[in-house]
Amino acid sequence: MTIDYRKDSELLKAMGHPVRLEILKRLKMNECCVNKLTDLIGVPQSTISQHLGRLRSAGILEPQKEGVKTCYRIIEPRVKMILRLLG
Repeated sequence: MTIDYRKDSELLKAMGHPVRLEILKRLKMNECCVNKLTDLIGVPQSTISQHLGRLRSAGILEPQKEGVKTCYRIIEPRVKMILRLLG
């Protein structure tokens, strides 16, 4: 496997915030909607949305509309491996 240090660094930077790590931990097993993430993590919806936007722009998450809800799932396989290593 070839290492792309620039791309890997950007991936780790996107993951490198406590709220984003918790979001990813919650999404590791299955997709989740913004409102549920807000309830589970206990931060304002606007904060969750900002962090989801950062993860989405890094290519880590994919949104899916379900009526008026937007749910997210992890699409970057290396993220799940990293989360497993973190425990």
